Amino acid sequence: MTDAITPAMDLHPRPAGGEPLPWAFPAPERSELPNGLRVLRVDRPGQQVIAVEVCLPVPLTVEPQHLEGVAALLARALGEGTENHPAEEFAAELERCGATMDAHADHDSIRVSLEVPASRLERGLELLAEALSAPALADAEVERLVRNRLDEIPHELANPARRAAMALSAELFPADSRFSRPRQGSAESVARIDPAAVRAYYTAWIHPVGASVVVVGDLSGADPDALLAATLGRWTGQAAETAPLPPVVADDTGRVVIVDRPGSVQTQVLIGRVGPDRHDTVWPAQTLGVYCLGGTLTSRIDRVLREEKGYTYGMRAFAQVLRSSSAGDGAAMLAISGSVATDVTGPAMADLWQVLRTLAESGLTDDERDVAVRNLVGVAPLRFETAAAVASTVADQVDQQLPDDFQARLYARLAETGTVEATAAAVNAFPADRLVTVLVGDAGQIAGPMKELGIGEVTVVTA
Repeated sequence: MTDAITPAMDLHPRPAGGEPLPWAFPAPERSELPNGLRVLRVDRPGQQVIAVEVCLPVPLTVEPQHLEGVAALLARALGEGTENHPAEEFAAELERCGATMDAHADHDSIRVSLEVPASRLERGLELLAEALSAPALADAEVERLVRNRLDEIPHELANPARRAAMALSAELFPADSRFSRPRQGSAESVARIDPAAVRAYYTAWIHPVGASVVVVGDLSGADPDALLAATLGRWTGQAAETAPLPPVVADDTGRVVIVDRPGSVQTQVLIGRVGPDRHDTVWPAQTLGVYCLGGTLTSRIDRVLREEKGYTYGMRAFAQVLRSSSAGDGAAMLAISGSVATDVTGPAMADLWQVLRTLAESGLTDDERDVAVRNLVGVAPLRFETAAAVASTVADQVDQQLPDDFQARLYARLAETGTVEATAAAVNAFPADRLVTVLVGDAGQIAGPMKELGIGEVTVVTA
């Protein structure tokens, strides 16, 4: 009988983790082009895809009310050809240099973004400059974009989450506030927009003076100042008139609005109010406290509504900046969103309000605070691995009139924030008696339980 032979194996030693390197969100270097365009550069060695963000300080408040949505249509039209390259040629030129370009309009600005390989940066900037300085805004392309937008609106109205967001905005803000109406316009206003209106909006508001460009990536093989001067630096135009920014006014009297969808098997939930923006000293503590409340699967709301009760697949709490201003008149939307089965809507909302009351009575725990700090601060280097993520955040700082070191200081402040401070901020963010609740679902089944809950007057509207 042959003895069994055990093969010899040479095992390589298991690699050990190294010492973590110090990390901080990068601060940009600033300069300005002769045409008035401000430049913010962040050199990221090894990032061979360059991200560029152009920030145009044009708020939605400058749209004529009967043409709301014109800013969003203009943003889309910027990528649909130029005076030198019709739409198909322009798309082919972007593809030829491996670039992508996108644009959108938000409440505080229009943003145009470009991603391009470092080896093709000059050509990418030439195309970006062409789109900004000489867009075609051709009749056929604008009319097509109008039709596309009109086709999108019924789908948005059919989407419970989007419908809830529209209803909350209309309920929170007065009718004359731009915040009360859809960011990309209603069917009625979009239908009135023609190519002449888009071109007039472009001429009135899209200029380099006062705008900013953020460039992030490996800039070691290029002279970014020379490239920007030769491309975006040739964009000319006079400064636009000062855009009106009326104060943000909102009514957070506790109440419930049900958007009726008979037969719906689940209820879309959106609960909100308006709170401070990033200029307020409470922002770090609020960020931490809101994360403890509903920032992730392990947060308090999910522990109760998802893990213990099985009412939902997930419910989140968050703060979204609406307008940020160093003058102290900015605002953010503080909200809780998710969905629950129709037949447990009443019990789920009762338990959610109990979570909020318990938070006010007994506060957060040190363990909750520590987990939130590890999640928010510890994963930051991963969040900003790409040039695009860094460029977008720097552009947010520009749009929101924040200092260049804001993001870096925010992480330091989060790490210093204690449990008591985070609790107070979370309680102030979501006071149980000052919340507007929007439910999109079957009013016949959920209106009664919501009235019994006693969190405010219940109103039913048709979808």
